[in-house]
This record gives sequence, structure tokens and C-alpha cells, in this order.
Amino acid sequence: MFKDKTIVYTSGTFDMFHYNHLRMINYARSLADILIVGVSTDELVESYKPKPIIPFHERLQIIEALKTPDIVIPQHTLDHTEIVKKLNIDAFVVGDDWYGKYDYLKDLGVQVFYFPYGTGVSSSNLKKTIHDSYEANLRSQRQAKPQSVKGFSEK
Repeated sequence: MFKDKTIVYTSGTFDMFHYNHLRMINYARSLADILIVGVSTDELVESYKPKPIIPFHERLQIIEALKTPDIVIPQHTLDHTEIVKKLNIDAFVVGDDWYGKYDYLKDLGVQVFYFPYGTGVSSSNLKKTIHDSYEANLRSQRQAKPQSVKGFSEK
């Protein structure tokens, strides 16, 4: 897609790693000679949404275990200006839930791609599904609990 050696940077929380994360990373890989993936630190995530369920160092290891990235780095800020300049990034890939947020990188000569996540799968949806399933199971268990135990009488 690009001339010469291309460096693509993609970033995210990658909390509760799922299929759409993998699709975005693989898409970024298809654009790149070198793929750098940034993983948001817990402190960064907590600056704009609830703390990730999976701690930063574990999320970092999950991304490092993939064959796709060449380099995995911590992401400490939502402003990617410094990292783009420092690493000579040619393109930036991020989920389309951030659409428009990183257009400022175009002024630095970086092509910005907002990857279409599609519908359904997201860490937020997974968390909600797990929570709702747990709550439903708890309610069911409470309703099935016997009011008294046979052979036991209260005195």
C-alpha cells in the first residue's frame, strides 16, 4: 500500500481481548512492513473509562504473544504526536469508535485508518453479557433455595 518500508502503529486498551481486536491488528499488519502495537496502561484507561478487568502487564503479554506485531509498547497518553514523530510512523489504525479523534495526525503526514469494528463484539458488551449472566444465575439460585430444610425445625 505504501512505498518503501512502512511503519504502522495501532493502539488500544485490548481489555478482554476478542475477535475484533484481532481483526484490527491483522488489518494493520496488512498495511505494514513493521507493525507497532500500543497497549494502553491502566492509568491511561482510567482517565476516560472504568479500570480494565485485565491488568496492563497481562494485556501487554497477550498482545506480545501474537505473531502479528513486530513491537509492542506501552501507551501512556491519547496524544500520539510524540510517538508518531519518534518512531517515524507512516500510518495509524484505531477502532472506528474513535472516529475523527486522531485526524490531527494527518497534519504530521500520517495516514489515519478508522477500522470498522462492526456490531456486537466489544469489551464493553462482553462485560455487560458476563455481568447480566452472573446476575441472572444468582437470581435463579436465590429462587431455587429452599425455605427450610427437611428434618430441621426452628425453635
